[in-house]
Amino acid sequence: MSSRRAFLRQSTALAVMAATTGAPLTTRAAGKPVRIGVLHPVTGALAYSGQQCRLGALLAIDDINAAGGIKSLGGAPIEAVLGDAQSRPEAGSAEVERMNEAGVSAVLGAYASAICLATTQTAAKYGLPHVVDVGVADQIVERGLTNTFRFGPGYRMCSMAAVDGLASLNSAAGKPAKTVMIVHEESLFGTGTAQLLQKELPAHGFEVKEVIKHANPTRDFNNIVLRMRSVNPDIVIPANYYNEYALLLRAMKQQRVQPKAIYSVLGGAASSYKFLKEFPDVAEGIIDCNHWFNPKDPRVAALKQRVDAKGAFFSYEVFMTYTSMMMLADAIEHAHSTDRAAITAALAASTFSNHFMPYGPTKFANGQNTGARPLLTQVASRDIKVILPDAYRQIAPVFPLKA
Repeated sequence: MSSRRAFLRQSTALAVMAATTGAPLTTRAAGKPVRIGVLHPVTGALAYSGQQCRLGALLAIDDINAAGGIKSLGGAPIEAVLGDAQSRPEAGSAEVERMNEAGVSAVLGAYASAICLATTQTAAKYGLPHVVDVGVADQIVERGLTNTFRFGPGYRMCSMAAVDGLASLNSAAGKPAKTVMIVHEESLFGTGTAQLLQKELPAHGFEVKEVIKHANPTRDFNNIVLRMRSVNPDIVIPANYYNEYALLLRAMKQQRVQPKAIYSVLGGAASSYKFLKEFPDVAEGIIDCNHWFNPKDPRVAALKQRVDAKGAFFSYEVFMTYTSMMMLADAIEHAHSTDRAAITAALAASTFSNHFMPYGPTKFANGQNTGARPLLTQVASRDIKVILPDAYRQIAPVFPLKA
């Protein structure tokens, strides 16, 4: 009887422990969960992209935990603390405050450059490591914030690659394109990208005829396209988010404005399977310099199938946030700790290479992964294929589209 009473007392104690911690016994046995803030704009104007980012983060967490969690911490699982930046920088900052109080060890997010600029600043107050998944404004990593790390390329790197790529395509075709019009959204991302392009394009033989800024959101592009018809540029370069990108190109189609090429730089819809499905007649032939995966890596197809099975699209938001979360988990593994300073040090020293991006091993300089690079893609036969650089090329580029 005494042994039975002891067994019952032990069982009761274990049940109470599980109830008070809110975690199943198997999870506790595997190690205390590592809490990570997953912060994106899942409502508001940027909701689609924010929801895509969240999906990528959660898929990565599923894979990390299924593979045994953080092994250096006894198999501790990653636990997401979800946040909504509501498509506003101030809301993103408030969510970082909440996550800090919740005891997260790091934050991943927050998609848009303006939001990332705010969230990284707030995280710095608490020595909270912040991994930027997409935000491309170079100011994010140029303010001396030692807590901030961006896995992907910034807009300076993307703009330089885009200009070099465009010059290469134009030269190979006998230089048929001479004039450019840039249409960009008004926030940090679009404005910064447009300024870089406006500065660099003339040095490569292109005349920038006009730069037009629009609000985000914008629902009517007819006046901008009328101006485009008047200017008649050889190349139109859009730099905007998904909704505005799609509306701009639809308006061009409706008004029969057909430049020699639509050449996007970080185009919100150009390298998007969603855009291909919704507007196949508009998308065909578009070239984009953007975040893209290594098309030769077999892991990509398996992840894309999982995303498709969830009724979502395998967009750059998904795979950029997925790989960023994998890099953060790798840093925690090497830190052997959930301590914020230890994770920050591990990120700074990261040589993460177990990914499917065309980057090589991670190497941070002032928070920027110096090996990150964009690829040039083109929509062809209702698919997206890499055209440059040659190491990743899947098809020969078609340039110009209009003789």
